[in-house]
Amino acid sequence: MKYEKRVSADGSETLYSKEYGECYHSVKDGAFREALYKHVKPAFSFIKKPHLRILDICFGLGINTLTTLYYLERQSQVKSVEIFTPELDEQLLASLKGLRYPPQLEKYLPILDRLIKDKVFKSDNVNIELFIGDAREYVKGLKVIDVVYQDAFSPKKNPELWTVEYFEDIAKILTHEGVITTYSVATPVRLALYEVGLRVYEMQPEHVRKITIASKKELPLKEIDMQKKKQLATAKPLRDKVEKI
Repeated sequence: MKYEKRVSADGSETLYSKEYGECYHSVKDGAFREALYKHVKPAFSFIKKPHLRILDICFGLGINTLTTLYYLERQSQVKSVEIFTPELDEQLLASLKGLRYPPQLEKYLPILDRLIKDKVFKSDNVNIELFIGDAREYVKGLKVIDVVYQDAFSPKKNPELWTVEYFEDIAKILTHEGVITTYSVATPVRLALYEVGLRVYEMQPEHVRKITIASKKELPLKEIDMQKKKQLATAKPLRDKVEKI
């Protein structure tokens, strides 16, 4: 098997990928807590719109997407969402049967089953598209995204989803009011975000470790002086590898 079950700090299960050598969620923060406090709540708090178009990179176990539905019902500002989410590993989806999801998300498991089977789910206020394939190519076909949950495997294990060129494509589709949320606080990641013209912020959510928020606009957060960091840092922003001819 490519995956092993692991129990995270909040009691919810995640999977360990033998291929990437990492878990799909932080076992220290907890799978549900990580989704809620590192991605969903920050995103909803900084965008004042009744309808959100969300890009969830990558679908994985579906916990970010399901937690979005959970939180949608528990706040009053956002009335509807569209979620676009790529997943490269179709075999992973078949491994989700029998996984113990957080009790908060059990209500939404029929939606997960529908997504795995049909790759789409639609209701009066929710529209989800699950794409099986390369996230880099998928992003190029999207437009007008308000929120990006940047939740791929780590830059060391999955560098192609953390490069300047990748974030250039993300910045093109991100609205002026939009935000990118990510667990990564690595300097090369922050430099890559800054390189494409985004403002970079650090946030300390409740219950979990620090995160990075990026946006085109000013946010009421601690903004990092990226020009100074760029001058002082020994690290460089990640870039796509160009094959020599």
